[in-house]
Amino acid sequence: MSDTGMVLAAAGAFLGTHFLLSHPLRAPIVRRIGEGPFLGLYSLVAAVTLGWLVFAYRAVGPQQPWWDVGAGLWGIATLLMLAASVLLVGSLIGNPALPNPGPATEPPAEARGVFSITRHPMMWSFALWGVAHILVFPTTANIILAKAIILLALVGAALQDRKKEALQPARWRAWEARTSYWPFAAIASGRARLGGFRPHDWAGGLVLWIAATWAHIPLAGVPAGLWRWIG
Repeated sequence: MSDTGMVLAAAGAFLGTHFLLSHPLRAPIVRRIGEGPFLGLYSLVAAVTLGWLVFAYRAVGPQQPWWDVGAGLWGIATLLMLAASVLLVGSLIGNPALPNPGPATEPPAEARGVFSITRHPMMWSFALWGVAHILVFPTTANIILAKAIILLALVGAALQDRKKEALQPARWRAWEARTSYWPFAAIASGRARLGGFRPHDWAGGLVLWIAATWAHIPLAGVPAGLWRWIG
């Protein structure tokens, strides 16, 4: 198998096992071995398949990019990563879409901040990460890796809605009525108003964006974000 084929196989294993264990296989396995052992099994499978994906990706030699990457694409990717950072940090507190959010993160009466943009801000932050990295590093192996992250995030978000609808039908459908899966769709339809961002959404997102883009220099040898222009 070629290096690229190995990345594709590892990505398929990572995605396939995640979706199978998160949805159709979860209930029967939990009935057989219990919740705690299942979470251990799930974590082990996720770690092994992710490790395989990372190992396969790093084993790929130099590849020809599919298109030339200029300042324009770097600028778009920089803005996407800033948006992704704000969405990610904003999703860490008060997110009712988390697997076990607890009573403190029940769906609020009004969608505010990142939740006015989408009810799955964490998942969309990962998807934006994938899009940004395809734009500026368009090699075959990297496109496979980034698309795997995008699919994991966006298909996972849709399946998460289905699971929440089954577990909390009235509560979750009411939250869906106030929010949207697609970014800005609820705002465009008048079901939500853009605003209500908390200080940590912007400040934390900005700090994460600055730190993560700086980390490209020692880790990948490529300046990203604002460091590409001020370095």
